[in-house]
This record gives sequence, structure tokens and C-alpha cells, in this order.
Amino acid sequence: MAVSTPICDFGWRPPGFSLPATDGRTYTLDDIRGPRGTLIIFMCNHCPYVKAVIDRIIRDARELKALGIGVAAINSNDADAYPEDSFENMKKWAEELDFPFPYLRDESQEVARAWGAACTPDFFGFNADLELQYRGRLDASGRNPAPPDARRELFEAMKQIAETGRGPAEQIPSMGCSIKWKESA
Repeated sequence: MAVSTPICDFGWRPPGFSLPATDGRTYTLDDIRGPRGTLIIFMCNHCPYVKAVIDRIIRDARELKALGIGVAAINSNDADAYPEDSFENMKKWAEELDFPFPYLRDESQEVARAWGAACTPDFFGFNADLELQYRGRLDASGRNPAPPDARRELFEAMKQIAETGRGPAEQIPSMGCSIKWKESA
């Protein structure tokens, strides 16, 4: 089921985390944080919305890192119900596509819940002071990629944040598959 993200809560500060990554390391939010901003992407392997734009996410992450933006992706999905999202499959996908960012596993789903993550992909763009400035979409893509000349909304917003510390007032929510939550005990 397609879900949209809430409107950006400008200035919201995220709780920290310590999560294992596909590269064998464990990362904290401070490890990811860039000198001019930070982008955290909640995503997964199986979602058709993520698959439609993963090449654009990789392109934008590479270019944003060059602007001083730290980038990481977090997979919080229930891997028991969605085996394609297992840690082993995350490792394979990250290696196959040469992710230029750490791909983190939120097995307990505590980070996704604390952050209010809603869908995959869900983009959280912060300024250098870790204040939320962007909670919009990558671009006009949905389950299918937008045309190659589509406006790069996420990239432009993060570039603006790196340069000014503020995100755009107008943001279009991201849309994707709902986070696959574990059943409560």
C-alpha cells in the first residue's frame, strides 16, 4: 500500500542511533553527519518505489557527499515477513550496486519508530546543526522512474541546505511502500 510522508517538521532534531552496516561496521548518527548537512534515507530492497529510483539515489548521494552532506540508508523492514530485506540480501545489493553510503539495519525497528519513518523511500534532510529541513520526495518518480529531465527536488533541497542551513518552504511528500512493521507480541 502506498503511503506518503508527513509535512516537514522544520527544526526537529533526531534521536541518535547505533546500527550495523553492510560493510561490517557499526555507525552512529554522528559518524554519518556531514559538515554541511546529513541525509538519512529509510529504504529497503524489495520496494518497487525504491527499485525505480535506486540509481538516482546513488547518483544524488555521490554528488551530495561532494558538497559536505553525510548520507546513510536504513532498512527497518520485517525481514522475516520480507526475506528480500534480510541483512544478507542488503549486503548483496549494496555490493552489487556499489552504494556510496552505509546501508544500515534497524532490526528492532526502534530507530524507524523514534524517527516517525513512514515509507520506503523516506528522506530526512538535516542542516549542519542536525535540524530537519527536508522531508520531501526524491523527484517526480513513483513506482516508475520520472523522465531523465525531471527536477532533482531532493538534490536541490539538500544543496540549498548545505549553502544556507534552510530547506525549501515548499516540499512535496515522498511516497512509497509502508514500512513493514513486525507484529506486536
